[in-house]
Amino acid sequence: MNFPYSSKKWLTLSIAAVMATSIGVGAVASESGTAAPASQTQGSQQNDKATTAATADNSKADANKTDATKADTAATEDKAAANGTADAKATETKATDAKNTSTTSTTGTTNTTTTTNTSTTNNTPAADSTASDQMTLAKAIELAMQNNSKILTARLEAKSADINQSLSYATTSAITADMMDSSLDAEKQKKMTRAQADLTTKLNDLAVKVTESQVKLGVQQAYYNLLHAEADLNLKKQSLNRAQTQLKVAKAAFDVGTKAKTDILQAEMGVAGAQAALAAAENTVEINRMKFNEIIGVDVNKKWKLAPENKQVAAPTLTLQQAQEKALAQRIEVQQKAGELDLAQLNVRLFEEWSLSSTYQGRIARNNVEKAKLAIDEQNRQIKMEVAENYLTLNAAKVAIDFKKKAQEAAAESYRLTNLRFENGLATTLEVIQAEEEYSDRENQYLEAIRNYNLAVVNFENALGVSK
Repeated sequence: MNFPYSSKKWLTLSIAAVMATSIGVGAVASESGTAAPASQTQGSQQNDKATTAATADNSKADANKTDATKADTAATEDKAAANGTADAKATETKATDAKNTSTTSTTGTTNTTTTTNTSTTNNTPAADSTASDQMTLAKAIELAMQNNSKILTARLEAKSADINQSLSYATTSAITADMMDSSLDAEKQKKMTRAQADLTTKLNDLAVKVTESQVKLGVQQAYYNLLHAEADLNLKKQSLNRAQTQLKVAKAAFDVGTKAKTDILQAEMGVAGAQAALAAAENTVEINRMKFNEIIGVDVNKKWKLAPENKQVAAPTLTLQQAQEKALAQRIEVQQKAGELDLAQLNVRLFEEWSLSSTYQGRIARNNVEKAKLAIDEQNRQIKMEVAENYLTLNAAKVAIDFKKKAQEAAAESYRLTNLRFENGLATTLEVIQAEEEYSDRENQYLEAIRNYNLAVVNFENALGVSK
């Protein structure tokens, strides 16, 4: 009998058929939830070995490529014969892939979460570090209220005074009627001590507020001084850059023979002057930074990145008289003097109750009332003068800003035109240097006008007794 296939091909087909049968049985057993018999398992292992051998033979046949047409035909027939095997294996492969995909997805999610958490953890300290170097005027005042030694001392002194008054009143309250023996001094001591304790507590609180107000003003002044020093330092750096550029231009012109050696010498003098001004500005910044740190109660070497706090607003709409009246109603010093007057008047009333106002002590008590009234009048005059002075200074500072701004713009244009004339051979290096110095001076004056106006605003607010 003639067979259409070789013996080798028949062996391959037989092995594929056996595998299809065994895998099919295994798949059915797996779907029904029962295990395949041991004999089938052993047969499956043998079939796997046979399959491996057949695969190796096929690889050798492909490598030799002795008959490409027969190999293609055999591959097609093998595929048809092994359809059952492929379907069964596909089912198992899908289940395995689904399991692997689920595991991979879970692992990936876990890794992503871990990465995100790590990123968040790593970024937080950097953000905090940057924020800690930022400084605003409000934050500076807050730090001063917490750390300034003058404020802390004033608070401690107020507490100590309150404790002393409490002890004194407790001792006086223990005096009985038999001990007083209708004595004026004993009666005065008992009544006056209570009233004085209450007023002293109030005055102590007011004294602390006065100290806080003074420190707040000092913080604002130190803040604006440091801002001005830093801005002035930037201007000095710009001036040095302009001087160095002018020196390069002078040297280039000298190299081509269009300028004399004196132009280089003059440009070098300009650079030296700008460098000296820059060094002085750097020292000014450091000094003002230490003063600022000292008043807010932190390390004097601490460096801050100050936020710009520009109070350039319209001049106050209040008239001078309105501003003075507002200050008299709000200033803490006025409340202090009023409390001292109340205490003196209480002493006089006590003498009058005992009909002893004409005695030496009674007359002294009345004199103390007059002194308290005079102190109030003097305080009011000082406050009015202070408000008027700051009111006029504020208005003048506002006008100065506009004037200095125009002068700075004019100097900038003059410097530009002088440079153009120099490039065309119509101006000397000395003229350029002088124009640059004038421009720098006008810049500094404008910057100082802004600083002066900001300080005038805070001084005026302090004179009014503004608590914000």
